[in-house]
Amino acid sequence: MQHEVMFAGFGGQGILSIGKILAHAAMESGYEVAWVPSYGPEMRGGTAYCLVVISDRPIGSPIIKNPKHLIAMNLPSLKKFAPVVKPNGVVLINSSLAPERSGRDDVDEIRVPVSDIAKDLGSIRAANIVALGSFVARSKILDFESIREAVKEEFRNKEKLIPLEMEALDRGKAEALK
Repeated sequence: MQHEVMFAGFGGQGILSIGKILAHAAMESGYEVAWVPSYGPEMRGGTAYCLVVISDRPIGSPIIKNPKHLIAMNLPSLKKFAPVVKPNGVVLINSSLAPERSGRDDVDEIRVPVSDIAKDLGSIRAANIVALGSFVARSKILDFESIREAVKEEFRNKEKLIPLEMEALDRGKAEALK
């Protein structure tokens, strides 16, 4: 089993953070993991992305041209990466910022207004965690409890944020399972 997950959006949306959280949860679950972040001018508002590879065997190369799954947090990312997703993968679209569809009928497309949900929770900064919760619940790539533990670990030095992040995960999961 090998899954490749592309996270993409604007710099500042927490793209690299949710990739790191997924990688951490997979590693704690006993899988081989590669996390390849993209740094550079993307951090100033352009398209930022990272790739996470999760496997039950050694990973030959962390560089993947055609990921199995995509989390697109904005329209430019959807347009850029949706065409290269492998058939039968999950494409999660932040419908708050990407009003269009993927144009694919060979993937499991899920549209979740993650930015709007995060605003309702009181912090737009939680949009990435809403998206992560939706993706993991829909893809079943890992046990959901492992993601909860990885998020708690990520925010261990900001304990007052943990309740918000747990609620963001749960709201994302609920949206994915509607």
